[in-house]
Amino acid sequence: MTNAIVVQRPHPYSFQELLIGGRWQTGSAGTLYRNTNPFTGETLLEVPEASIDDINAAFQAATLAQRDWAATTPGERSQVLYRAVAVLDARHAEVVDWLIKESGSVRTKAEIEWAAVRSIILEAATLPTRAWGRIIPGDIPGKENRIYRKPVGVVSVISPWNWPLHLSTRALAPALALGNAVVLKPASETLVSGGLLLGKVFEEAGLPAGVLSVVSGDNNLIGDPFVLHPASRVLSFTGSTRVGKRIAGLATTGQVLKKVQLEMGGNNPLVILDDADLDQAVDLAIVGRFLHQGQICVSANRIIVQDALHDRFVEAFVDRVRGLKYGDPNAADTVIGPLINQRQFDSVAMMIEQAHADGATLCFGAQPQGLVMPPHVFTDITGEVRLGRDEIFGPVAPVIRAASEEQALHIANDTEYGLSSAVVTGDLDRGVRFAQRIEAGMTHVNDVPAVDLANMPFGGEKNSGLGRFGAQGLIDDLTTEHWISVQSTRRQYPF
Repeated sequence: MTNAIVVQRPHPYSFQELLIGGRWQTGSAGTLYRNTNPFTGETLLEVPEASIDDINAAFQAATLAQRDWAATTPGERSQVLYRAVAVLDARHAEVVDWLIKESGSVRTKAEIEWAAVRSIILEAATLPTRAWGRIIPGDIPGKENRIYRKPVGVVSVISPWNWPLHLSTRALAPALALGNAVVLKPASETLVSGGLLLGKVFEEAGLPAGVLSVVSGDNNLIGDPFVLHPASRVLSFTGSTRVGKRIAGLATTGQVLKKVQLEMGGNNPLVILDDADLDQAVDLAIVGRFLHQGQICVSANRIIVQDALHDRFVEAFVDRVRGLKYGDPNAADTVIGPLINQRQFDSVAMMIEQAHADGATLCFGAQPQGLVMPPHVFTDITGEVRLGRDEIFGPVAPVIRAASEEQALHIANDTEYGLSSAVVTGDLDRGVRFAQRIEAGMTHVNDVPAVDLANMPFGGEKNSGLGRFGAQGLIDDLTTEHWISVQSTRRQYPF
């Protein structure tokens, strides 16, 4: 049935307005956001920003539209999602182009993101018939306990700029599939690929007006009103730990208590044990650290190598790093493109400067070109070197020597974060035993930490977040249970 859906739309989308309450319209804040290409600096578009009135209108429309949307059949909701996949297929090149020019994605990363989003929507299309209720036996004679599962209503989504299409879709598509309406607030830096593009795709797929709104504006003006809006019962956030903690606090102190999904920072270890295959370890470290310039929450932020393999690994790793092409993200063979903006570039440059000051040894580095930071590799990362403790979000690789497997485990767990992790070994059973002792939501044996599958429980421990993305976790978070008991015989009461 889904294979029969074909979409052919030759004209590319245009973006000058926000999607507010079912209508494309200019934001009423009176300010413009200037969206720029991080590699060339050119202005891509200017969009009038949303006001608090626009936020209220989006949530009001979502509340009204959600009732009819929830009343549709599971098959009807699934078909909208399947049509969205067909639209995504027809606009493949257009979507990839936006990811490259707006987020600084190199072409390889943009293609990976497009494919991931396609998989997410396909998985979400199966959810409408998987939100099961149940009947539970109890100890009261003659009583049947029915548990009905229903949409929560309106879901707020806040997404970041690093994998914008992916990280918006992974909450948006399941929320829609389960009968909810969504108000999406993407990062301003990726307003199109993180939000407006999805608004166009789902509109073209036949999603009813008002079920999805996409808003953007000055966080100082609309940030708190967006988080606190009483129409929303669930807030899904992906971003920094600092902002995530603040949002969690607001969500539990506002007029309406909200359930929060939080996917926040990571300081993910890639642990290379002494029996690892050297070539495989280098391959995983290159991809794990430098994919999308290291601007990934599940990037291999720390490369921890057991002593017996350390020196040979560093030599081979640096040799590979020297050959990585950096620069124009449009070029097919570019591995490292620009950082997202000047603020992020300055942050990474300061980390490099601090690593020098802390006594780390630079094994490879080069001069920046605009916002393109070439890859850097540091060794001699002791406990006093901040580069081994902080989330980097840039193409800088700290390689940490571990005297033993136990020390490698201690270093891996010695962080406030616990998002993802990986271990490389020639003994899979050893790898699994090691993985079970890592304090993280996800650990991958003989793979990079950056693994994300639409049907797997994606999420972290400690200060890396709350809840799990992925099919079952999203069903739990984006629906609510209603216990209805039916007493078929007359009960005896104590008075």
